[in-house]
Amino acid sequence: MAREIDDAWVEAAIASYRRIEEKQESFARAMQRLEVCVRSPDNAVEVVVGADGAVRGVSLIGSLDGTDRVALSRSIQQAISAAHEAAEWARRKLFEETFSDYERLGGAK
Repeated sequence: MAREIDDAWVEAAIASYRRIEEKQESFARAMQRLEVCVRSPDNAVEVVVGADGAVRGVSLIGSLDGTDRVALSRSIQQAISAAHEAAEWARRKLFEETFSDYERLGGAK
């Protein structure tokens, strides 16, 4: 006994697949543009991190007068850690915004 092909379901599946592809492309483009800039608690260091987690820039913005290497290293580490956390949050937020209206096949979210 041959199974009948539900043309409406097939069309819905194709349309859903196309929407997913469009959303994935939009998400990828936004990820390339997304950067997060964070400063260390003492405002000595500024770090720019891409949404992918890659450090794109580190700047010393505060006065280094009287700052020892240990304190500067700590400031850099704190800024990088905070930037990675902020980038992760931004990635999740972007993902939620991009895919929040996605309806699964059959109408379930």
